Amino acid sequence: MKKIVDNIYYVGVNDRNKNLFEGLWPLPNGVSYNSYLIDDEKVCLIDTVEVDFFVQYLENIREVIGDRQIDYLVVNHMEPDHSGSLALIKKYYPDIQIVGNKKTFQMAEGFYGLNDGLLEIKNGDSIELGNHVLQFVMTPMVHWPETMVTLETTCHVLFSGDAFGCFGALNGGIIDSQINCDTFWLEMVRYYSNIVGKYGTPVQNALKKLQGVQLDYLCATHGPVWHENVEKVIGIYDRLSKYETEPGLVICYGTMYGNTERAAEVIARAASDAGVKNIVMYNVSKTHHSYIIRDVFRYRGLIVGAPTYNTGLYHEMNVLLDELSQKDIKNHLLGWFGSYGWASKAVAEIQKWNDEKLKYEAVGTPVEIKQALTEETKAQCEALGRAMAERLSSES
Repeated sequence: MKKIVDNIYYVGVNDRNKNLFEGLWPLPNGVSYNSYLIDDEKVCLIDTVEVDFFVQYLENIREVIGDRQIDYLVVNHMEPDHSGSLALIKKYYPDIQIVGNKKTFQMAEGFYGLNDGLLEIKNGDSIELGNHVLQFVMTPMVHWPETMVTLETTCHVLFSGDAFGCFGALNGGIIDSQINCDTFWLEMVRYYSNIVGKYGTPVQNALKKLQGVQLDYLCATHGPVWHENVEKVIGIYDRLSKYETEPGLVICYGTMYGNTERAAEVIARAASDAGVKNIVMYNVSKTHHSYIIRDVFRYRGLIVGAPTYNTGLYHEMNVLLDELSQKDIKNHLLGWFGSYGWASKAVAEIQKWNDEKLKYEAVGTPVEIKQALTEETKAQCEALGRAMAERLSSES
């Protein structure tokens, strides 16, 4: 198994079989379930892995410690992709003490019926393993109520649970200094925006608790161990949790027969001609919404458009706007357009979403297209694209 630093080992596993994480988010590059082992006078396991991988996981542990017993198992987060092996670990290591907070143990009993061998800790408590000392920091609602992180104070290693994680299996290397991390950066944003994104304030609270603490390694439960890129990773989480954006524009649309799509193309061209360089376009019925949400987190401007359907809003656009409202994304600019064949509704429904839920700053004049683009509605689409470009450039 991979040694990280001074008798701290990676004992996690990779999942390249699952198509959807949590049954929701595509995994084109798989995902890792990371667990860590500290081999000291006392042996401590940090988090576990999804139960389907327990046999491999147990082999990884025994490769490090052989027949030695494990004294402690720290549970930073109770989601089953990290806690799923708790009950089995308890069977193989019956004297192990499970370390967590009060809410951890309420969930451990509910999920796995575990109610003995528990060591309850509070914020600031610590455990000495020998050469290594673990200190516990509560980080509630990042992104479950029981979440916490564990700081190893000798080597300045933070076992951060889901914080600082990302999608993508680990293809050989474990530590960022040994691998090409290019594929992980956007997957970190997609992971954060879809899973943690609603909880910007708790993330900020957690980051404040760690201010001034020396962190040489970030050991998350998904993705690489961060060492060379610690500052960059913390910076990404800081920016995303403040809902800070880059200059740019997301245009997403629904279309049945191509008329709304043609309008979106006109808007994009006008925005580009007016100086917007970062423009991404998505068909909401083709692209999984997790990628759209990722880029909405990244870029300040958003223009959405869809046809009227069944005297309401086109289904997939309705779903996307609902998803965006649930993420509580702030600080965005919004323009919109719509089309209809015989009954106009889409434009009014998008405005209703913004007035009642999204509450973004409206930019430009909404465009309503009856049946197909005309010279008049094409000019209105161009004006919408230019208005967004001008609003974006006013902030640069």
